[in-house]
Amino acid sequence: MQNNQSYLIEKADQILGFIELKAQLAERAVSQEAKDQLMALTPYIDAAVCKERQQETTQACKLLESFGTPPLPMMENIKKVLEICETGAALTAEQLENVASFLFAVKRMQSYLKRGELSNIGVSYYGRSFMDAGELRDQINEAIINQKVSDQASSELKTIRKQMEKVSNRIKERLEQVLRQKKEYFSDSYVSIRNGHYVLPVKNSYKQQVPGTVIATSSSGNTLFVEPNSVMKLEEDLAVLQISEENEVQKILYTLTSMVAEYSLEITRNMETMTALDVVFAKAKLSIDQKAIEPEVNYDGTIRIVEGRHPLLKAKPVVPLNFMLTKEQKGIVITGPNTGGKTVSLKTVGLLSLMARSGLHVPAAKGTVFTMQDMVVCDIGDGQSISQNLSTFSAHIKTVVAIVDAITKDSLVLLDELGSGTDPKEGMGIAIAILEKLRMIGCYFVATTHYPEVKDYAEQTAGIINASMAFDRETLSPLYQLKLNEAGESCALYIAKRLGFADDMLDIAKQAAYGNGSKSAEAIHFDPMKESPSERKSAVDVRKKEIKRQEQRKNKSVKAQSFGIGDSVFVYPKKEIGIVFQTANEHGEIGVQIKKEKRLVTYKRLKLNVKASELYPEGYDFSVVFDSVYDRKVHKKMEKGHGEGLEIRHEKDELQYK
Repeated sequence: MQNNQSYLIEKADQILGFIELKAQLAERAVSQEAKDQLMALTPYIDAAVCKERQQETTQACKLLESFGTPPLPMMENIKKVLEICETGAALTAEQLENVASFLFAVKRMQSYLKRGELSNIGVSYYGRSFMDAGELRDQINEAIINQKVSDQASSELKTIRKQMEKVSNRIKERLEQVLRQKKEYFSDSYVSIRNGHYVLPVKNSYKQQVPGTVIATSSSGNTLFVEPNSVMKLEEDLAVLQISEENEVQKILYTLTSMVAEYSLEITRNMETMTALDVVFAKAKLSIDQKAIEPEVNYDGTIRIVEGRHPLLKAKPVVPLNFMLTKEQKGIVITGPNTGGKTVSLKTVGLLSLMARSGLHVPAAKGTVFTMQDMVVCDIGDGQSISQNLSTFSAHIKTVVAIVDAITKDSLVLLDELGSGTDPKEGMGIAIAILEKLRMIGCYFVATTHYPEVKDYAEQTAGIINASMAFDRETLSPLYQLKLNEAGESCALYIAKRLGFADDMLDIAKQAAYGNGSKSAEAIHFDPMKESPSERKSAVDVRKKEIKRQEQRKNKSVKAQSFGIGDSVFVYPKKEIGIVFQTANEHGEIGVQIKKEKRLVTYKRLKLNVKASELYPEGYDFSVVFDSVYDRKVHKKMEKGHGEGLEIRHEKDELQYK
């Protein structure tokens, strides 16, 4: 189960764009540590923690807007430096300088946050978490300059280097004197250094005239770089001083490394604080870039998106989404034409929910609310034809089965083109069965479909509403606007007519789709105020049809009441056989017992099998069928007289909608 949930959550993160969004978030961080944390970001399960992270993001936005970009360091290799200290090896001058640079960044960040404290911006108090390492910072700064140990690091080093400078000058003076006296011996008129030795560029033909040690030769072989015997003693003195210098430098590096080790706790704590700030400011930068807001998060069961925008859409402008789910109304069925924005609406709901529960601001308007959930799962294609070719019906069913097994009443399920990819009638039945199962589980769900029967199911079922994507009939273009409590149409026949599809072909298409009793295809979705006179007549037919539908709805209670207690009925879409134990309620839902399980089922999903009068004799006691043995015994005792402590608790009182 756990592996199944993890797989579905990871798949949803990928499909909904949460991973891509986290990559954009990580780009706004400075240090690699913060980038790694942001890429590993997951939704919180505690609303209090989530609210705290949301508020930190809001406060960081105020700091950015008030004082500009914070002085966040990259903190490159600081962790590696601390690991080297633990081994007992000496740090290099460059590594020590990196430590000092980090500690100077801490000081600058403290100053930055201090200004925020004066403005009473809560996240500024992170600055008080920094630990003092000023002595180490100053020691390194004095001893290391431009990634080298400076003369000021110790008096001994300063003395050695002065002596080295004197000896070097004496060597150069003596060699320059030789150059001036015997110019014809040399190919150049300057003293150079080869392999750490001062040398003269002697022509190969005069090598016997300049006694000394050949240190190197030119590429052509015409010049020999010779260390004359006259400066050999000075070179030896210089070599001894260089060894002394190196020993003193190593002594200084070990001393500073020891200090870094002593301050390892302070450095580690400061790195953690700086990383936390880097994460918060990255969230704030994303919020400002997206013109996002801090949403409300709670446990009251409401998801309300006000003018929400998908943060990854490149198109400008983005049509805002208004959306609503509650604990009483947990399901939405979205219908409408292809390319109308149904899939984008699904992804927007899912991605904004993930963002909000991860402590991020969302690109929406004030009044946006998200309830805490345990997971967001989905079965969504990318809307392109290539995706449809790759996504088989069996693959979709496999995903849906995994979803049903993994979710709880606190999950959010997003399903695109529910029941597609197979025979339309069977696909419709499967779609309704899936939605009914989700309703029984009690989770939040949003599904898109083209099946009119699914729209009827949503209209007649408690806890589910229809929604549609708006469509411009004049331009034949989608408006990408979600309309709640309004079923949509595919508009295929309407579009076909506007594009020149012949009337006789439209009639055949309409009859094939909706039956022989249907009107001309011209009657589909035409506005009588905008169409031609002939089309207006068809529009009147549509209105009459709508009035007829309204009358049918008024009569639904009559049909619902036609089922009596004890009737044997078929329950669709599975065509299960059940017995009616409770007549219709105000919602047109009838109590049906199926294999000892009691359910409330809308009358539209029932078909009479055998009337009770044909199954049972007149005056039959149905408690034998519907009541437990215990309840029947209690009834008999009650009939005999009052019994102290007796209590009848009917199963109907605990009946769940299924």
